[in-house]
Amino acid sequence: MLDQIKFLLDITRTHDIVRRYFVVNGFDGALTMLGLIIGFIVSETDDLAVIINVCLGAAIALGMSGLSSAYISESAERKRALGKLEQAMISDLGDSAHGDASRWVPLLIALVNGLAPLMISFLILLPIWLATSGMTLPLSPPYAAIIVALFIIFLLGVFLGRIADISWLRSGLHTLLVAVVTAVLIYLFTGH
Repeated sequence: MLDQIKFLLDITRTHDIVRRYFVVNGFDGALTMLGLIIGFIVSETDDLAVIINVCLGAAIALGMSGLSSAYISESAERKRALGKLEQAMISDLGDSAHGDASRWVPLLIALVNGLAPLMISFLILLPIWLATSGMTLPLSPPYAAIIVALFIIFLLGVFLGRIADISWLRSGLHTLLVAVVTAVLIYLFTGH
């Protein structure tokens, strides 16, 4: 199955699109969770169930938005590309590998686009879930979640640095700087 997916991505040349959607929507998910959790800290809300419910609602909305928007736009792009190829070849390619790719690649891209923010949000919420299940953490669960969010944002930058073949540390620090600036802006606009 993985070989088939790789083949479909190869013939459509969409590896970079999948990677880009993963990073972009993963980054959106991480920054959204970071913003919500900082908002709860600034509001002095310590009800972990409320924090989890609000963050889960946002994570599910981000996931569904990513899934549906990517599927709709990528389906249109793949159909357009298949149509152009069919015109050039003066042939119906619906039952070919290119036809399969026009049907399956949009779904794969949509899954990556939707699951990236959802899974990253779940990872960020993990310390809060652990605290609600009785586990004692070395620091306040919302602050632990912020540390996880910052670490994930740094890792997304590292990933981008590796892709671009530039300094992974510098790239990671750039994305971390975006997160810190976001946190400062949230505090300035919502703080006391």
